[in-house]
Amino acid sequence: MSDIARIPLDPFGTDIAAESARLRALGPVVAVELPGGAPAWAPTGYDVLRELILDPLVSKDARRHWRLWPRLADHPTWSWIATWVGVANMLSAYGPDHTRLRRLVAPSFTHRRTEALRPRVAAVTAELLDALEAEGADGRPVDLRAGLAHPLPIRVICELLGAPEELRPDAGRLIADIMDTSDQSPERAASVQERIGTVLGALIAHRREDPGDDLTTELIRVRDEDGDRLCDEELLHTLLLVVGAGFETTVNLIGNAVVALLTHPGQLAAVRSGQVGWEGVVEETLRVHPSIAALPLRFAVADLKVGEVTIPAGDAIITTYACAGLDPARYGPDAAGFDAARGAGDHLAFGVGVHRCVGAPLARMEALTALPALFARFPGLRLAVPADELRHVPSFIAHGWQEVPVLLGA
Repeated sequence: MSDIARIPLDPFGTDIAAESARLRALGPVVAVELPGGAPAWAPTGYDVLRELILDPLVSKDARRHWRLWPRLADHPTWSWIATWVGVANMLSAYGPDHTRLRRLVAPSFTHRRTEALRPRVAAVTAELLDALEAEGADGRPVDLRAGLAHPLPIRVICELLGAPEELRPDAGRLIADIMDTSDQSPERAASVQERIGTVLGALIAHRREDPGDDLTTELIRVRDEDGDRLCDEELLHTLLLVVGAGFETTVNLIGNAVVALLTHPGQLAAVRSGQVGWEGVVEETLRVHPSIAALPLRFAVADLKVGEVTIPAGDAIITTYACAGLDPARYGPDAAGFDAARGAGDHLAFGVGVHRCVGAPLARMEALTALPALFARFPGLRLAVPADELRHVPSFIAHGWQEVPVLLGA
């Protein structure tokens, strides 16, 4: 792989749409360099990504199928990748292992459980909007990310997990640091790994000592009909996956949807008049501005032919959700434009098939509760700064804004 010219990915995710377009112009799959220097392949179109996700010859198990896994220690700036591919959960499982873990975990994310949370999500949303209204009195700008998009999902997921109040700030900071790909130092990676054990280990210890009607207790006790259960490492890393998937995706979904609507006033008017539904807003946000732009990593189990390119067995592949959602071959020449009436519910932002995110219904429900309530409470809502002054979170993985400063209006 070292003799291939590779395109370095921006670790800050400064302009993901422009980067996606540049990669797509180079072909259906492009040799790239991840932050820190690790080599990988980036699919640039919808069809290619979908086929690779569903291909049984594409694995998520780095230990078994990444040729460079044994050399990770030789490359200190690659150590951050271990947080993503060296875990024992569905994110890094392949074949029967993935099937087993999904079978154990999926029953905890039923439609019934999600719907049961709806009144609580509505109550927390109302409480946060009250606080925003007080903060934005006298025309002062407020940060919608800090005041709504961030606290809503972290409170909901921590309540779902039965996390005590004192652990919640640490959980939020831990996920933010995992998503931040601007610093590839081994010291930072080691700190993240240590905090996974301390923060989530404390949650497990708390719920083993004091079981409750919560997801952590359920995952501690879960067994299938054959008596199989999660081992300690799988439990720890499954909770990590649940917190990340149930929190970070919703933070960015809400923030990205607000910015999209405030920068497309005609579409906001159509939503307000009922011409376009909130479901369309959420799905189009996920397509154009997916909460996760690219996810590391998958691995070729055998040589894979993609057009004129062969991905050799043992090479790494990133799942490029942003590229797929902006693909003109799938969504037309205006694919990069936000159109809430488009009806593109076939996007891949939450995966596909057996790799679809089990927490997707929760993220959608939270967004579909928070967004209508926000715009109903503040009909004069508008950005407090020009859109081009918004700062992207420092990540090529997460796709969102560091702050969303707004004026609440009269």
